[in-house]
Amino acid sequence: MVYTLLGDFVLLLHLAFIIFVIFGGFLAIKNVKWAWLHVPAAVWGGLVEFAGWICPLTHLENWLRFRAGAGTYQESFIVHYLLPLIYPTELTRDVQIILGAGVVLISLLIYSLVLYKRARGS
Repeated sequence: MVYTLLGDFVLLLHLAFIIFVIFGGFLAIKNVKWAWLHVPAAVWGGLVEFAGWICPLTHLENWLRFRAGAGTYQESFIVHYLLPLIYPTELTRDVQIILGAGVVLISLLIYSLVLYKRARGS
């Protein structure tokens, strides 16, 4: 039970990190200090996708699920609905590269706005 809950927590943390990697730059539009957290997160997210790496959170979650005896069809709500968002079955190497490019493009657009806003002094 504890390992199942911890696995669910890591899954939620992983989803929150992914959302932050994609959209966290918007926080920097309001306060540029967010860039100090978002830029390294976005770089990491892009590297994971471009290099085809597996995020350490994935390994931790898998270990927790193994310890919980996962593998049966008794899934929690979180696992049933959020797991496919983070680990889609269609995730191929080409899709990973497209996702990595998306992270880079979104971040470049957002930080272009941040720089524009700072240059205007607003």
